[in-house]
Amino acid sequence: MTAVSRRAEVVIDLSSVRHNVALLASRAALSGAETMVVVKADGYGHGALPIARAAVEAGATWLGTCSLNEALELRRAGVTARLFSWLDTPDVDFAPGIAEGVDLAASSLGELNRIADAARRAGLPANVHLKIDTGLSRNGCPLADWPVLVAAAAADPRVEVVAIWSHLACADEPRHPSIDAQAKRFQDAYDVARAAGLDPKRHLANSAALLTRPDLHFDLVRPGIAMYGLNPVPQAEDLRPAMTFRSSVVLTKRIAAGESVSYGHTWTAARDTTLALVPVGYADGVPRSLSGRMDVWLGGRRRPVVGRVCMDQLLVDCGDDELEAGAEVVLFGDGAGGGPTAREWADKLGTIDYEIVTAMYRPRVRRTYLEAGS
Repeated sequence: MTAVSRRAEVVIDLSSVRHNVALLASRAALSGAETMVVVKADGYGHGALPIARAAVEAGATWLGTCSLNEALELRRAGVTARLFSWLDTPDVDFAPGIAEGVDLAASSLGELNRIADAARRAGLPANVHLKIDTGLSRNGCPLADWPVLVAAAAADPRVEVVAIWSHLACADEPRHPSIDAQAKRFQDAYDVARAAGLDPKRHLANSAALLTRPDLHFDLVRPGIAMYGLNPVPQAEDLRPAMTFRSSVVLTKRIAAGESVSYGHTWTAARDTTLALVPVGYADGVPRSLSGRMDVWLGGRRRPVVGRVCMDQLLVDCGDDELEAGAEVVLFGDGAGGGPTAREWADKLGTIDYEIVTAMYRPRVRRTYLEAGS
């Protein structure tokens, strides 16, 4: 039997995912909205398929993906929930998605025409969500072109307009004036769709707006990062981080005061101390820029990483404590007991925790899934 190595491992607690989805779906239900959980980018690094299954079990009725290929992988793995895909290159053939019942987004007349052509070839109408750019200035139809797009969709029998939708730029800043400005533009776009004879659903709220703006829940909400237990807004929420990144000690050694550590000798021991060698580095998702700026949880307490983070390893200062090879090292987790978190890494790096967890999707990082009590 091959031994299981805990060299670089992310542990995903599916009971935490279910807890988070149930909390978010119950919040949406107060406004009469359904819940679409976003599982793009391989479930934000957590694994799209197991996350999708757990989310549906907890009350999600829709699943959102970025690419059609992501949606088709879920469908072909047996996921029967409603799927929505919203961003693909012009060479993608939408016909397989239409055949598998995947809802598609159209942000332009050209995109709508490609979907309609695919529907003709698939022999089925396409379920389409028309996207209006309300101020993010990213994907979405410009306001000036919106009436033409709506009229074309309303007139095409190969297209069933399921919804109109947009995306907020600053929902994680609840008092930002752009939120109300985007909401106004969204309402205007909806009025145009209704005047064209359409009766679409509406969806605008991401995780932050779900938690702070019930007036923007409309018919469907699209939580992403909050489902994984990472809170996008300052207010306290009962969200449980689902991912723990861990490794183990492979070697300990004593070094004398005055000895320096790792490449560049950027850290020198001020006293005799014990170092623990941990076999993870920037090839496993530990940013080199956290060298000398991060702690790990080891032996029941936080301990500093010293010297430069290398491609395959890092070193932890353990003082005079005696630790053995095989001891568990938590690089980030749920923060219980004061341990490091993905948000802590993000804050030190000047980024967001989305980037930290999605970076865990790496060939050398093993994924393990836990249920309650396991």
